[in-house]
Amino acid sequence: AGESPGDRAGLVVAGPLSRSAADAALLLDALAPPEPGRPGYLERTGQAPPPLRIGVSLDSPWQAAYPIAPEPEALAALAAGIDLLERAGHRTGEASIRYDNRYPAAFTTAWTAGVGSARIPPQREPLLTPLTRTFRRRAQQRSAAKLEEALSFLRTFQRDTLAQYGAWDLMLMPALAQTPRPVGWFTGAVHGDGYWPAAEWAGDADEDYRRQCQFAPWSSMINVCGLPAISIPVHWTGGRPGEGLPMGIQLVGPMGSEALLLQVAAQLGY
Repeated sequence: AGESPGDRAGLVVAGPLSRSAADAALLLDALAPPEPGRPGYLERTGQAPPPLRIGVSLDSPWQAAYPIAPEPEALAALAAGIDLLERAGHRTGEASIRYDNRYPAAFTTAWTAGVGSARIPPQREPLLTPLTRTFRRRAQQRSAAKLEEALSFLRTFQRDTLAQYGAWDLMLMPALAQTPRPVGWFTGAVHGDGYWPAAEWAGDADEDYRRQCQFAPWSSMINVCGLPAISIPVHWTGGRPGEGLPMGIQLVGPMGSEALLLQVAAQLGY
């Protein structure tokens, strides 16, 4: 598809959302049709995967900037995922991943570059959210050399992470560190068990961003590395499917392993 001028780090991807591995495979076949004579994702998803070595990790590159503390429900989802995978014949083990502590600053620089260069009429800028408005201003004040430095670092980060992940067939981690949040939680001020809507609180861009990173600390680096990943809802906060809120695991594979990830999800009954 080529590189977008506003996304030089290649962070934006197209991927299906579905209720089953088969449906995801069907949509992938539409997004990336197989070559003539070669089986598509849907056909390959019906095949059983080989026994795999799966590395389990709670390490996150965002630990260098924010405390990352997975909630009990996130850990319960991870335990449920490990149990399902091992009962399916796969082997899991602890994978200690070391991420460069320069990642948070470099990722933020690359991620916000697009909003800085977006063509927005000055009279419409007040309509932007505090997060977007603040990050747009910072991006515009940043030099081109700083952006190039960040992009160069992310390519080094990619090579280093791929080398570490390469010790395993797949990597496993929680999909999210926290349970799904109510509308307004990221832009409102939390007070006890509730929150104040943004309309009653001016909002703070850095607080919003911190909450996002702590909510999903295992997502951005997968985009940076260009790796396929799949999220599988293996746990419900109410104890049974359909009760409470879904919590998932994230399986990450090497480049080109989309079919394998779909096979594993189908094998687990999804």
